Amino acid sequence: MAVRGLVAAMVLAVASPAAAQDRPVPYWASINSGEAMMRTGPARTYPGVWLYKRPDLPVRVLKRHESWRLIEDPDGARGWMLVALLSERRTAIVKPGEPRPIHLRPEDASRVVYRAEPGVVGRIDDCAVGWCHIRIGSREGYVRVADIWGVDDGEVVD
Repeated sequence: MAVRGLVAAMVLAVASPAAAQDRPVPYWASINSGEAMMRTGPARTYPGVWLYKRPDLPVRVLKRHESWRLIEDPDGARGWMLVALLSERRTAIVKPGEPRPIHLRPEDASRVVYRAEPGVVGRIDDCAVGWCHIRIGSREGYVRVADIWGVDDGEVVD
């Protein structure tokens, strides 16, 4: 009986991320795995076009097809990825250009606590009114939405 309960719990744990990503498209997600293959079509029989080795990289989900998602990465590349390789964890990547200021509070006049280099990925939460709270490693602060890719302008993230 205990084994049956353990198996049921494991099935629910695996099914939950995929079921949670059945929401309307487009939506934001991130790469969940240390290695995730982007393919030309929605099946393992399609050729792989890109192997991602960067967990937490933000992606935009554009379409759904069974257990596959058409995604777009920060560079604009599009392809299909198995939903199990994606997470609902909200992340963002610092846009190209100069290092971007990370502020103590969500306002331009607040102290800059550090600067984030282009390409740095952080976990985000609590976005509103043009700012997001971002965690990059053990550091945190507020970044302008205009300085990151992974959040729509005007989107509220809790």
